[in-house]
Amino acid sequence: MKKTQGILEYFFIILGAVMASFSVALILLPNDAIDYGTAGVAIIISKLTGLSLSLCVVFVFVPFIFAGFLVLGKKFTLKAAIGSLFYTIGLDFFEKIPFELNTEHFLAVAFGGAILGAGLSLILRNGGCIDGSEILANIIIKKLSDKTGRNYSMTPVLLLFNAMVYATVFVVIDVTAALLSLLVYVVATAIIDHYTDHFEAIKQVTIITQDPDNIIADIKEQLNKTCTIMDSRGAIAGENNTLICYISYFELPIMKDIISAHAGSFSTVSTIDEILR
Repeated sequence: MKKTQGILEYFFIILGAVMASFSVALILLPNDAIDYGTAGVAIIISKLTGLSLSLCVVFVFVPFIFAGFLVLGKKFTLKAAIGSLFYTIGLDFFEKIPFELNTEHFLAVAFGGAILGAGLSLILRNGGCIDGSEILANIIIKKLSDKTGRNYSMTPVLLLFNAMVYATVFVVIDVTAALLSLLVYVVATAIIDHYTDHFEAIKQVTIITQDPDNIIADIKEQLNKTCTIMDSRGAIAGENNTLICYISYFELPIMKDIISAHAGSFSTVSTIDEILR
């Protein structure tokens, strides 16, 4: 069952990457819009230099993959690498297909942004990633969290990164491209937020278990996080403990593996928009 679930995760990551590359190559770029994040950086470089877009994507994204491997672990990096590989292959393939969406730029970009958001949602829901800005944001908040012991949202980092991308588009390309690209961002992130429950926000994991010490030790070892412990009692199971831990979206797959390794434990995940101190 677990093996089948793993295969499905990789299938949906590949499907999402193909959808994203289709949207960028055949809808967004022909209508003077660009993707956001590091994909947007790659598109800007491609437009300014005349180099192949797929080559620019590889050039921009590889350093983030390497950084993700060092900080976020092998499993996440493998999924990110596979998603990025098929995204790049998809771009190279779709760029060679003659296709034109005969409609207004505004409608085409809105439609393309929706397809892009749906593809990215599939990737994110299955623990993958094809954008280096998300890896960068995750690394930054992980470092801050490890240093201060507090939890942070990725939103400010992502907003700042994308603001810099769109400012660059505004300066080096033109105003229309910048505004259309901003529309892509709004539509795509609305779709992503709907299907991933605000992936950039802090996640609260509530774990009910009769094996708290070993779970806490695993969380500390694998995620470098701590937990709040509360005594609780089940109507059938009797005495147990409730653990509360705050993590990022990209740490959820590791947390799921930790919990599944301890029989009789189960958990819920909720989104925390803000933690008051």
